[in-house]
Amino acid sequence: MSSKEKPTLGGTRIKTRKRNITVPLDPASFADAVVQIYLEHTGDLELVAKGIESSDLDFSRYGDTFFEVVFTGGRTQSGTIKPEGERHPFSVLDSEAKREAILPYVLYIQKILRRRPFLIKNLENVTQRFLQSLELFEENERKKLAVFTALAFSQKLSGLQPESVFQPLLKDNLIAKGLVLSFITDFFKEYLKDNNLDDLVSLLKRGKMEDNLLAFFPAAKRTAAGFSEHFSKEGMFSLVEYNDKKTFEVKLRDMKSALMNQIAEDSDISDVIETVKHQVKDASLPDIEVVRVLWDVLMDAVQWSGKNQQQNANAALRQVKTWAKLLNTFCTNGKLELELIYKVQIQCYEDAKLLKLFPEIVRCLYEEDVLAEDTILLWFRKGSNPKGRQTFVKSLEPFVNWLEEAEEEE
Repeated sequence: MSSKEKPTLGGTRIKTRKRNITVPLDPASFADAVVQIYLEHTGDLELVAKGIESSDLDFSRYGDTFFEVVFTGGRTQSGTIKPEGERHPFSVLDSEAKREAILPYVLYIQKILRRRPFLIKNLENVTQRFLQSLELFEENERKKLAVFTALAFSQKLSGLQPESVFQPLLKDNLIAKGLVLSFITDFFKEYLKDNNLDDLVSLLKRGKMEDNLLAFFPAAKRTAAGFSEHFSKEGMFSLVEYNDKKTFEVKLRDMKSALMNQIAEDSDISDVIETVKHQVKDASLPDIEVVRVLWDVLMDAVQWSGKNQQQNANAALRQVKTWAKLLNTFCTNGKLELELIYKVQIQCYEDAKLLKLFPEIVRCLYEEDVLAEDTILLWFRKGSNPKGRQTFVKSLEPFVNWLEEAEEEE
């Protein structure tokens, strides 16, 4: 054998590898075949489902096309929602915009997906494409899509994810035209017929929208007042109440964060007071909530010792003395002072390292002119919060006796 000849295995036939044969896509023929199944059974979804089940159509290649036929009656033209080629008159968009008319389609698709779970992704694809093209649909058609989507979640349609529905809606042009708000309003109204508010909130959380409901509103209406007005008119008062509470929590969280930063930076107390005043005015926060937040922030900023009780006592009292002017600025009446005592009581009850500090903290607040004598006596005699009350009353008794004796001497 010459050095240039390639070695071969004796008695072995060398076969040339066949190239993969690619069959061209033909969605038009697939769509026509599905349309024929609908027409043969005159839109009877039970019979249509059986016809599809017994067919040899290649759903793995044409899943998107299949759902186009389900929703619009035929294959849609590229970049539009208009059917192309043969179509049938038994689609979702051909039905009435009522739950009793659209629910059978949801159950029909559920049946198809149980047999062919790989089509879930195709359903998401088509749903997203239609939601991103809301301006191409008529108003009545958009309502049908909203009702269908709400019923799909109510019936827990296999695999349809909330994020795949809510996120595609966040297109600036659709929001600006009010199309998204109209769609989401119809969606909420329909969903809440079968589900409670907690279910809706859970759905919004999974769709990453529970803190961002105003994003569905056009810019000019994107306010808490705009939200309340819109959904109150639609009769969704529980949703309005939920959003008001959520908005309130966000405002409190923002104020708490701003205060924490200033206290951590040892800002001048006058600057901190101005920050609180600005936050209160801007967010219309109730005085009682301001007092609660102030105490929480001041205690959260304390550098607590792990085991040394005396160090913890010193740290807490030092914090009260340092920021007494801040507390005094916003504890402007007996009701707010009493609320502050309740906050101290609850924290000392729930935090073991502060359990024995209650009388010392109350006395310090009194000496710094944050708490008035009458407020302390009122709490001692009639305080209504039961958490550890008997223990704290007993521990505060020597100080109260001192107050009463001093009052008698005067």
